[in-house]
Amino acid sequence: MSALLKETFARCKKEGRNALVNFITAGYPTIEDTVPILKSMQDAGVDIIELGIPFSDPIADGPTIQAANNVALDNGITVPKCLDLVKQAREQGVTVPIILMGYYNPILKYGEIKLIEDSARVGANGFIVVDLPPEEAIKFRSSCARYGLSYVPLVAPATTDERLKVLGEIADSFIYVVSKMGTTGASKSVSSGITELCARVRKFAGSTPIAVGFGVSTREHFLTVGESADGVVIGSRIVTLIGESKPGERGVTAYKYVKSILGEGFSVNAPTSFSRAVVIDGTETKPVLEEDHKFNPKFGEFGGQYVPEALHTCLAELEKGFESAVADPEFWKEFKDLYSYIGRPSSLHRAERLTEYAGGAQIWLKREDLNHTGSHKINNALAQVLIAKRLGKKKIIAETGAGQHGVATATACAKFGLECTVFMGAEDVRRQALNVFRMRILGAKVVAVTNGTQTLRDATSEAFRFWVSNLESTHYVVGSAIGPHPYPTLVRTFQSVIGQETKEQFKTLNGGKLPNAVVACVGGGSNSTGMFSPFEHDTEVKMLGVEAGGDGLDTDRHSATLTAGIPGVFHGVKTYVLQDSDGQVHDTHSVSAGLDYPGVGPELAFWKSTGRADFVAATDAQALIGFKLLSQLEGIIPALESSHAIYGGVELAKTMPKDQHIVINVSGRGDKDVQSVAEVLPKLGEQIGWDLRFEADPTK
Repeated sequence: MSALLKETFARCKKEGRNALVNFITAGYPTIEDTVPILKSMQDAGVDIIELGIPFSDPIADGPTIQAANNVALDNGITVPKCLDLVKQAREQGVTVPIILMGYYNPILKYGEIKLIEDSARVGANGFIVVDLPPEEAIKFRSSCARYGLSYVPLVAPATTDERLKVLGEIADSFIYVVSKMGTTGASKSVSSGITELCARVRKFAGSTPIAVGFGVSTREHFLTVGESADGVVIGSRIVTLIGESKPGERGVTAYKYVKSILGEGFSVNAPTSFSRAVVIDGTETKPVLEEDHKFNPKFGEFGGQYVPEALHTCLAELEKGFESAVADPEFWKEFKDLYSYIGRPSSLHRAERLTEYAGGAQIWLKREDLNHTGSHKINNALAQVLIAKRLGKKKIIAETGAGQHGVATATACAKFGLECTVFMGAEDVRRQALNVFRMRILGAKVVAVTNGTQTLRDATSEAFRFWVSNLESTHYVVGSAIGPHPYPTLVRTFQSVIGQETKEQFKTLNGGKLPNAVVACVGGGSNSTGMFSPFEHDTEVKMLGVEAGGDGLDTDRHSATLTAGIPGVFHGVKTYVLQDSDGQVHDTHSVSAGLDYPGVGPELAFWKSTGRADFVAATDAQALIGFKLLSQLEGIIPALESSHAIYGGVELAKTMPKDQHIVINVSGRGDKDVQSVAEVLPKLGEQIGWDLRFEADPTK
């Protein structure tokens, strides 16, 4: 079916014009609207249709496509239903090429080969996969070729010549050229430099046609871009118009818009019929991309860089900056000189009354809550700001859930005179109002993200979108060991000071011995990888991570990714993900704003898969037990995140002999969570026998 795409571009060239490629989201505004819209676009003269497979977390897309995805998912669209829409379209006379466009996780969940087989069967012509890296795309393209389908690579203005060479070689029908850095969306004017960009791509594309998209919305744009390209892609504008139109008029709206782009005098010349390709014995495409990495991007099968092509440039620059920094003794001196500012080393001490309560192993506390700003987050924030300075960045962005990473980043920016913007889900802004105010006191701007669940996952997506559009001036300080390479390695490198100190402090206090177990809470993984990594090869030391069990693992309201998730791709990395049967990322819940993330760092995923670390879940009620125990037995009010670790650590200690030792990482202090505890105690307090409501005045 890649042959039909080739024929389409050849026909357009013969007619002396550009191919018009239109994008629409499957299932938007309703599932029933999709096929009539496809037919109407063909009737008006569209040459190729990109049918978007909706995904819950589309980090390369602007607000228009994001909203369309959400509506389509609410309508019940799934990958099988997308395929059925293609089948219906073919049965109802749509003969132009249809390319399925989307993100990798739904494809991975469906099964790559099965999806390619089924797509060929229903009449699709190929795929555009927004976040599939070239090394994976090479294999995917080979599978497509065997079924007569095309794989269409995406390239961006900042794509390197090395990557252009690879992508040019695997393109078998056309190359999609993203005209600007950033996310999808209609623009008032097309990007400058398109002529130079297209000329550079053609050096590697040879005779393969190129189609340019992003920001095209008018006939003037179409003609301007068409001077340098073989095809022009339009998406967001038509999605907007269709969304604004009334039921029953959406096909007409699509028809009129296409006519406005092509001109009223355009003569439609669509194929008269459609025939499916036959399975062929295609030759295997051999991997030809070898990129140099000082640190392995993979942890076993996990990790990598599953990102839109435009974001690769951001990551490549950061990776080089990180590699240069950690190889430079002057960088480490500058960072370690800040230990006194942080309050390092943080203390390690035995929790006598908590140990007595547990009645088992000796419990020790690593007090990251005593760091400046009240958590472990300051370690990573300061280090990344130092890297940003080395890269010449003047502006810093960050994402935050509970707000501690936002406060730490705002603190680092204040210390070094950098502009700071923090993205935070609107729900987290509400429940972490104290930390929001602290960030603003420190001079940071806090952006409340109202997309999706309005929590950490949406703040992270929005931060990635902003970064790719503002790379030249901006560094993104990711706060957890999540996301694409190099972030998991980078964050773990700077947070490993926790475990390094713990190891040396414990040896000093216990005659050179190591603890029998180390315990940390797990959200994305910054404090747990920081505690665990120095003990990774000390196999006699048990590593226990405690996740957020929310209302219970038998409900949909939890955030226990490693306990209940399955491998997938989310926020640019292959890891365990809480997802449904269609590969859409689950909504999550936790009493702790810092643990309600539906993914997890890939190093933790690797340790789970190999059995090196164990993971359990503590429910909201159990976390409150941990909160109460540490507060009332040791006089330490912990963060709700850390309260999960306290509960899990106490339960572990109960199973161990009294001559053994465990260390619990108290990753943050709890003053930020007092209001949250007050809100949930009337509901959960009864379950755990804890009522702090004021009694009536006994004097009256």
